[in-house]
Amino acid sequence: MREKIIEFIKRKVKEANAEGVVIGLSGGVDSATTLFLCVESLGNDKVLALMMPWKINKKEDTEDAIQMCEKLGVKYRVKEIDPILESFGSILNLDDRLVKGNLIARIRMCILYYFANKDKLLVAGAGNKSEYLQGYFTLHGDIACDFLPLGNLYKTEVKKLAEELGVPKKIINKKPSAGLWEGQTDEDELGITYENLDRILPLIEKNISEGDIHKKTKIETKKIKKVKERMIKTKYKRKLVEKP
Repeated sequence: MREKIIEFIKRKVKEANAEGVVIGLSGGVDSATTLFLCVESLGNDKVLALMMPWKINKKEDTEDAIQMCEKLGVKYRVKEIDPILESFGSILNLDDRLVKGNLIARIRMCILYYFANKDKLLVAGAGNKSEYLQGYFTLHGDIACDFLPLGNLYKTEVKKLAEELGVPKKIINKKPSAGLWEGQTDEDELGITYENLDRILPLIEKNISEGDIHKKTKIETKKIKKVKERMIKTKYKRKLVEKP
């Protein structure tokens, strides 16, 4: 799969006659793995990383992202989005944290595409299959990209690939969070651990019944049902995003 993804990245950039790729780097494992793959595919001179924190994001995450870029010799920019968010807040009601979180994801998308247009780059997405199948992404936000290198890998597989690529263990072992509000974690929002989610999803895709999934995994039936319901409920969000 590593070789397949590397060839996929090369092909997409060549087909678009692009100068390289731009990646939104959060300091988490998905974007870090995407960064390492793009550098391996294209060389560090063809990759631009953007860090786009706002006030609630941990300073440590940005520092981790910068250290990775410096280690790999990748060009990077840090663009704090607080002033943009404040401008929106001056004319819109941003009291609902989910609405505000989605807006943050879309602000970051705008900045990524600004640099993509300016420098003739493709936007490399960092989403994984687990989150994609659960609809755990913001339309026209973090899912907005020109291609999705990790789109066929479950979250647990991304972590294994990250280890193989040499992504720092500190980043691999972080508690996953989109950093959209204070204390937000991905597993809390999903209501299940990625380990259990990735045991359920492949079986649902094979049309195995909830009862049989429970027998195979010993995971509570109500959790299995919730995962399946979320897949159905978010089906509308899974528009075509090209994956290897």
